[in-house]
Amino acid sequence: MRGVFLDRDSLDSGDLDFGNLNRVLPELHCYSATAADEVAERIADAEVVISNKVQLDAATLEQARRLKLICVAATGVNNIDLEAAARRGLTVCNCRGYGTASVVQHVFALLLSLMTRLPEYRQAVREGRWQQARQFCLLDYPIRELAGKTLGIVGYGELGQGVARVAEVFGMKVLVAQRPGAVEEQEGRIPLPILLPQVDVLSLHCPLTSETRGLIGAWELALMKRDAILINTARGGLVDETLLANALRQGALGGAGVDVLSLEPPVNGNPLLALDIPNLIVTPHSAWGSRESRQRMVEQLAENIQGWLDGKSVRVVT
Repeated sequence: MRGVFLDRDSLDSGDLDFGNLNRVLPELHCYSATAADEVAERIADAEVVISNKVQLDAATLEQARRLKLICVAATGVNNIDLEAAARRGLTVCNCRGYGTASVVQHVFALLLSLMTRLPEYRQAVREGRWQQARQFCLLDYPIRELAGKTLGIVGYGELGQGVARVAEVFGMKVLVAQRPGAVEEQEGRIPLPILLPQVDVLSLHCPLTSETRGLIGAWELALMKRDAILINTARGGLVDETLLANALRQGALGGAGVDVLSLEPPVNGNPLLALDIPNLIVTPHSAWGSRESRQRMVEQLAENIQGWLDGKSVRVVT
């Protein structure tokens, strides 16, 4: 059985063990990356295709007549035309829960850095300002504690729940937003307009859908406390990036930690990459990327293929 991995370098930095994946699919051909005009040729004879971010549209799937299984090396499957796959009778599997520990850790790395003003203090030492201080310490930037603060979570799946558990250890109060687009009231959930004015920290963990695109815009930012912090490790399109940048410049928001942008990589620039924005930390979609997380993904890919071969498909999307 012939398989192809279209963009292995998006997952592997040479530090992963592909032993189990190669055992279940011995004839696996790996490409470091695949351009759009190379996809059709590379999957033409494949029965199994693994893709992280390479697009598999209807026209491409229609040409791949031997294809039977698509394994997405991610949780999001927006790069696959699922309707076309269903028409072809193709099984599509994704990976789930592999990066929870890594993402939760990253959320608090961003949050703690912003609350303790870690980047500013690090820069102060590098510039020699501590060395020139008149006393033993330098306290030029206000430090805040997480204990006693209120965290609002939008998206209460595995990631949101993981963040909530750690927040409670820090002594934070956790509020969960009602699912965006939900018609009926959800027990224990708070509508976003009511939640936003209450929180000191807002952490986003929901998928990007028609209901959540632009979820945090001018009105939502205006509802938040002036010293609140926004953390987004979900999807860039959830937040109006221009408005967020302006809110930070104007002091209408206390800070933001962002691991995702609306276009990745940001080849055409992005409003949040400007150098004059205070209290902002931007990381390059790296929250999920611990070695342990990526290795778990490889193991799930192997499990997905083995399950399909055994007639007991797991993590099926369609």
